[in-house]
Amino acid sequence: MDYFFNLLKNVDKACCAIVAALAVISILMIGSTQIESSGFWTRDTVVQTGSYIIGALAALLIIYIDYSRFQSISRGLYILSLVLLLSVYVPGLGVEQFGSRAWINLGFTTVQPSEIVKVLFVLVMADYLSRHRDDLYTFGQLMKCFFLAAPIILIILKEDFGSALVFAVMWAAMIFYAGINIKTFAKFMAIVAACIPLAYLVMADYQKERISAFLHPGNLSLSGNYQVWESKIAIGSGGWRGQGLFHGTQKELDFIPVMKSDFIFSVIAEELGLIGSIAIIVLFTLLMIRFMRIVLNAYDLYGALIVVGFIGMFVFQIFENIAMTMGLMPVTGITLPFLSYGGTSILGNMMALGLILDVGVKSNVINF
Repeated sequence: MDYFFNLLKNVDKACCAIVAALAVISILMIGSTQIESSGFWTRDTVVQTGSYIIGALAALLIIYIDYSRFQSISRGLYILSLVLLLSVYVPGLGVEQFGSRAWINLGFTTVQPSEIVKVLFVLVMADYLSRHRDDLYTFGQLMKCFFLAAPIILIILKEDFGSALVFAVMWAAMIFYAGINIKTFAKFMAIVAACIPLAYLVMADYQKERISAFLHPGNLSLSGNYQVWESKIAIGSGGWRGQGLFHGTQKELDFIPVMKSDFIFSVIAEELGLIGSIAIIVLFTLLMIRFMRIVLNAYDLYGALIVVGFIGMFVFQIFENIAMTMGLMPVTGITLPFLSYGGTSILGNMMALGLILDVGVKSNVINF
């Protein structure tokens, strides 16, 4: 027990404080989306609060276990990832929501396996890259690295284009940090670019509609454009100081779409204004800076790659979600980390945080 408390003494307190602040804001804003009709404490706010508590316990457990132990079970984690992703196709277990079959029904709730697989994916790729770093200058080795990730990305791409992009960004961030040859990577990207038309042909209809909507923002008849239009109205109506917590008019009239998850930033901007929106971005920026500090001080390459993978995940999701609400990026359904509603999403984010903090703790082991 003394060992565990010594570990906690070395945890990055700034990271914990920032995430705690984001958690409070998340619960407040989710409560705000339903306070007029159902009151503050509803199933959604209770689930979000419970998810944070469970996520915090999971993070503590990960810190206690030591991230290096996951390296020895990398193959098992890879197989588990595929099983979780394919479970959505099991009759009676997988369910379709928001146009994609990316959830499984546990009876009392639904979970999105891809959120947990993000964590497993980073652990698997970090192990592979740390073992093969010296070979990454060859195109053949890069393709082996790609084929390791491809099954997971392709399974997710079939049902969730946004999540597939997140995985691709995590993969790219990690291979860059591992030292991929730029010319080799450029050749690979040329092949990827040539395959984009083929990828478009196999996309689901709703995915094609979202791309068309982004390319034709003035056409409100296209799926997604009306959502973005209402989102931009809400953001603009917030002004500098916002309309006040729990008092957003666009939110009260239920004009903001999917406001507790995908478009939670629109609610924040309307009620807390530009000042509140900038405060959120500053919190995220400070958190990423702390994560980068952990990368620079990491004890080993495996740990550094883990943190880099999660930085790629968080940065892309933050950018895509906020830009999506302003019409600067296509609507993809990507959630805003630590703020959007979703038990599985929060749990995955907290597990990622636990691994990042664990890497930081082990780099300060001399302070025990």
